Amino acid sequence: MGKALRLLKLLGPGLLFASMAIGTSHLVLSTKGGAQYGWVMVIPIILANVLKYPFFEFGIRYTHVTEKTLIQGYSNLGKGYLWTYTLVTLVSTFTILAALYVVTAGLFINLFQISEVSVSLAALGLFVFISAILIVGRYRFLENSLKLVIAVLFVALLVTTVLVLVKGPMSDTTNFERPHIFNEVGVLFLISLVGWMPTAVEASGWVSLWSIEKLKTAKQKPTLKEALGEFNLGYFLTAVLAIFFLVIGWMTFYGTGIELSGNATTFADQVVTLFTTHIGDWAYIIIAVAAFATMFSTCMTAHDAVSRVSLDVLGKLMPTKKVFEKKSAFVLMVLLMAAINWMVISIFSANMGNLVALATFVSFVMAPIIGWMNLKAVMGDDMPLEQRPKLGLRILTYLGMVFLAAFALYYCYILLQ
Repeated sequence: MGKALRLLKLLGPGLLFASMAIGTSHLVLSTKGGAQYGWVMVIPIILANVLKYPFFEFGIRYTHVTEKTLIQGYSNLGKGYLWTYTLVTLVSTFTILAALYVVTAGLFINLFQISEVSVSLAALGLFVFISAILIVGRYRFLENSLKLVIAVLFVALLVTTVLVLVKGPMSDTTNFERPHIFNEVGVLFLISLVGWMPTAVEASGWVSLWSIEKLKTAKQKPTLKEALGEFNLGYFLTAVLAIFFLVIGWMTFYGTGIELSGNATTFADQVVTLFTTHIGDWAYIIIAVAAFATMFSTCMTAHDAVSRVSLDVLGKLMPTKKVFEKKSAFVLMVLLMAAINWMVISIFSANMGNLVALATFVSFVMAPIIGWMNLKAVMGDDMPLEQRPKLGLRILTYLGMVFLAAFALYYCYILLQ
């Protein structure tokens, strides 16, 4: 019992990582993978989670040992490393939150059937509500509230998964043909699934910043083993929930011949509608809560992370300006991120697809580079030899970099066709 309470108190960066990662990569890509290709998509999901693991683990390891952010680690390696991460952060600032809030707003409108409200207005309401939570509650409230949100999400998804397994798969259409995975369409889907599963590699910097906040608020500093154990729990939960979504898509859609929309909000509405048709109208609230909790928690954690990482990057680029270290700076940055991204939604709504495509391109291309930067940071002079990653983890890191580089090169090749 004592160990369980200790683990509950330690929950923080790993929990926030799970909350942030379980977004469109899970709700859309995992579900769509199961719906279109069946159970076989569990292989790339597990592969992506295993091969990307070291890059995120290094964010916890470096920060816990040095009590510095991973971004400080980049700065210590040289200005070129810091500017590389700054480029990725800049693209994220103008795309990620806008895309997440659009999906969540559309999902809110569809699930709760309030079609008289525009997506832009619903997004504004979400921006105001989430900004208020982040400003008033700060890190401690975010951490504590997500314990409840993740618990509700896990239970809702577990019940949903059990329901579809008990009910069994939808009946196949007579002319159903198993789609090919290794044609152009299948490979492009694989690239998207692997690229965003569990999330983009640059989020390792976000995990590092949450780890710093956890150290500030903890009454007693956890050991490195405890910090990594907490993160591993969150990471494992992320992978398990991806498989839950895969099973829901597989058992509900696979073999039906139904064409799934590429639009995330329409897609979510399709999933909810067909799920209730398959299981029964009484199950609507379960899948609706699971879908909305997934996206709401992702918006909240991503908004917090992008605000923190923007402040940290600016502080490292302009070290003489102490304004970025003030508590009021976080408040202003949360509001600024909300304002910028709501303007992006309002002005560029028709071109959101192009903006997301830009973010995808930068994220995919930079993934192996940021992975290499993370390895250099944890193998640097400010890390004691005994606390650097062991040989097995370093080998897994190199395998992950080769894996990500191959996907990035093929992605660029397809774009140039």
